[in-house]
Amino acid sequence: MENTPRVKATEEALQWLKRLSDIHGDLILHQSGGCCDGSAPMCYPATDFKIGRYDVLLGELDDVKVYIGGQQFKLWEHTQLIIDVTKGRGSGFSLESPEGIRFLTRSRVFTEEELKSLTPIPNPD
Repeated sequence: MENTPRVKATEEALQWLKRLSDIHGDLILHQSGGCCDGSAPMCYPATDFKIGRYDVLLGELDDVKVYIGGQQFKLWEHTQLIIDVTKGRGSGFSLESPEGIRFLTRSRVFTEEELKSLTPIPNPD
């Protein structure tokens, strides 16, 4: 079992995910690779986003699965992603956009001990 999750969220982000799921039903977060809103996590109804062959499941925040593209994972696999929220408007594609807030990703590098405790993820190629 992992001691340190690959992804976690601030309390405020978790509250927003709960609020959005109450409105839209089951959700997913997909860590954007820079297309629409830089590298922001994008929030979608779970049925509206097709998980790609190379997408990597990083973990879950309550009941919200968090994915990242395989190529992006290769660049960030040594970091823990921390989903946060801030005032402002992000991409029009993400569910929080009309709410006057946007999700953002902070990160920190795993320690050597944490890296050893992570469950390996198969090569996303």
